[in-house]
Amino acid sequence: MEIKKYIDLGITWAIEAFPGFLLAIAVLVVGIWFIKKMSEVFTGMLSKSGFAPEITSFLVALVSIGLRVLLLISVAGMVGVDTAAFVGVLAAAGLAIGLALQGSLGNFAAGIIIVTFKPYKIDDWVEVKDKFGKVQDIQIFNTVVVTPGNKTLVIPNGEVINGIITNFSKRGNIRIELKVLMPYNEDFPKVKSLIFNELMSMDKVLKNPTPEIGIEEFGDTNIVLSVRPYVLPDDYWSVYYDVMSKIKTVYHDNGIGIAFQEGIEVGPVGK
Repeated sequence: MEIKKYIDLGITWAIEAFPGFLLAIAVLVVGIWFIKKMSEVFTGMLSKSGFAPEITSFLVALVSIGLRVLLLISVAGMVGVDTAAFVGVLAAAGLAIGLALQGSLGNFAAGIIIVTFKPYKIDDWVEVKDKFGKVQDIQIFNTVVVTPGNKTLVIPNGEVINGIITNFSKRGNIRIELKVLMPYNEDFPKVKSLIFNELMSMDKVLKNPTPEIGIEEFGDTNIVLSVRPYVLPDDYWSVYYDVMSKIKTVYHDNGIGIAFQEGIEVGPVGK
């Protein structure tokens, strides 16, 4: 009799719970399909917005996992499972993980800001944390910069956002800033004209904006000139050295001397 009683209770419970189980299975199947479609739409939106593939895949996976967890909690509640304790455990675990990874999460959030607002992009020449180079990659947590000396710098995105970013590629050109010595007994308009003409004859020096040449300061033995030609960012270092070489040749060809040391007479410049 006791066994028959439990069998009857089981049959009664199964009959009453069957519609709920059936509905829960339907919600689970439809929910998984819906999350998959939402992930595809979200991926397309992020790609069109210019997000890097690494950040796109990470965000899509993060959203997909979150939606699946919510779906499982909802389905469990539909079949009569007490989800309050389960939610509490998830909340505690999430808090612990957040505290443990707060530095990394800060860098991740900074990476999202960089991709969204685009203070720089891949192949831009930038100065970040007093380091100058070309942006090779914008990753989830870091920005990879390659210096002119071919050194690879991995800079945390959080430090990038919290500091000053100088983007030399934003306006399409970059200004080279050089200091050139000129003796006091030379005519500045003459020297300026010689240097300017030489700069304008160089293929990689931009003609617009035009190069700038002026007196920066009066030194102890020479006048210090500021020479500032504009170039494309990728031509920066090749033009930098080429300009210095050309100016030396101009000084030699026109007999312009400089004081080599303080208190030493002005002498000619070798070619």
